[in-house]
Amino acid sequence: MSGVPADELRAALKRYWGYDSFRPMQERIVRSLLDGRDACVVMPTGGGKSLCYQLPAALRPRATTLVVSPLIALMQDQVAQLAQMGIAAGLLNSALAPAEQAAVLRQARAGSYRLLYVSPERLARADTAGWLEQVPVGMFAIDEAHCISEWGHEFRPEYRQLSALRRQFPGVSLAAFTASATRQVRHDILQQLQLRDPAKFIASFHRANLRYVARQCRGAESRGLLERALREYAGANVIVYAPTIAQVEETAAWLTQRGIAALPYHGKMDTDTRRRHQEAWMADEVPVLVGTLAFGLGINKATVRAVIHLALPKSLEQYYQEAGRAGRDGEPADCVLLWQKRDAGLLAHFIEQVNDPEERQRAWQRYHQVRQFVEAPVCRHRQICLHFGETPVWTECGACDVCGYEPAWLAAPAPEQARRARPARERAVPAAAAGAEGDGLREKLREWRRQTAAENRTPAYVVMHDKSLDELVRLRPRTLDELLEVSGFGERKTALLGEAILRVIAEATGR
Repeated sequence: MSGVPADELRAALKRYWGYDSFRPMQERIVRSLLDGRDACVVMPTGGGKSLCYQLPAALRPRATTLVVSPLIALMQDQVAQLAQMGIAAGLLNSALAPAEQAAVLRQARAGSYRLLYVSPERLARADTAGWLEQVPVGMFAIDEAHCISEWGHEFRPEYRQLSALRRQFPGVSLAAFTASATRQVRHDILQQLQLRDPAKFIASFHRANLRYVARQCRGAESRGLLERALREYAGANVIVYAPTIAQVEETAAWLTQRGIAALPYHGKMDTDTRRRHQEAWMADEVPVLVGTLAFGLGINKATVRAVIHLALPKSLEQYYQEAGRAGRDGEPADCVLLWQKRDAGLLAHFIEQVNDPEERQRAWQRYHQVRQFVEAPVCRHRQICLHFGETPVWTECGACDVCGYEPAWLAAPAPEQARRARPARERAVPAAAAGAEGDGLREKLREWRRQTAAENRTPAYVVMHDKSLDELVRLRPRTLDELLEVSGFGERKTALLGEAILRVIAEATGR
């Protein structure tokens, strides 16, 4: 393992990220990558995968880590975060003007970046190999690596071309990262990328704080249950997944008419509108976001209290990844799947339209796995673990409907009666921050975060995570040294934003 002393690693973790300790497995992964080994990392959504390759990159002053990432928005957000932390990073994508791309290439060849983000499509271009050979690449990090496998639920042909990296750069290490890969997909990743004696890190797929519920509905029943659920979660962040663009628009409009603030999000929106809607949700201006599969990849919001699906997903991997966007703060969260028989018929219809026999067979396999998940009277947590090749020692979880869990709203009276009988609940806040002053400080910090994000044209979570905001309300630091004790505030971020944050706290608390 890496010879970097433990105190040096933790000092870098604190200096850049503002964290006092690693999450499970992170330090072992970082050390392995610093040793120059190939690696395959499977870690659930919210487990902290990006830090595993960003920290080694920050500690390599004369090498660039090339990160392959499938989403432009995700690349932009990560580069903005790294800049705020004081880690030099750049990106190459189709959104950049030619002059901007030329500038990035010059900086890359000069070795100015610790991390350089590129799309798989960009990497596959014929002119890429020429300039990339002039960049001091120390490691390739392949994000969302399950996209390389035809057995995966989000197969992208461009990812197959990444196999050329091993031939073109035989001396450079490769590390693959994914949140949802079965044994078959993991094997395919190793084979396609030609990983050499890779270190394998596979975290548990059991998310104990999540509560899985699947309910078969008839007709318009799911819409009534959705309204009932959202009134129960009033004030909390919720993601609602609908299967089509039309249903996304209809559901968001219907919820708004019912007095529940909701915004739609889908791939056919223009980029500015989509970004604006995502930002409004991320900044807590609107609690509910209704999206298609276009929403969620790379979303970094810890306080989602519920994810509600309004139709059967295409695969169990897809469901696990989307439902896993709930409860990333470790607090209890509900993952609810409201499905109908017609969903199964629609999935079957689309599978029959697939021309390639092998792909059609894989689609049918995924279909039967989803049907098994929602219909079998078997612990849903256990089914997920088994699907990904993990065998739990327990047979009951106590945190799914099969094992006896039922959200209060599922047994609640009809929505009209519920509104008369019970006022909307506010989002829970830490006990130490409860009360008018704590709530007032939280709102002032949120407003400052929103304005700062707008001025810098970055997402609100890049300015400050919800967890950091909650700690600020609880600890109420008075000095920059005290601010450094707040999770998420490294040296660079404290230097950039510290004085402004301290002013907000002082004005809100009358200090």
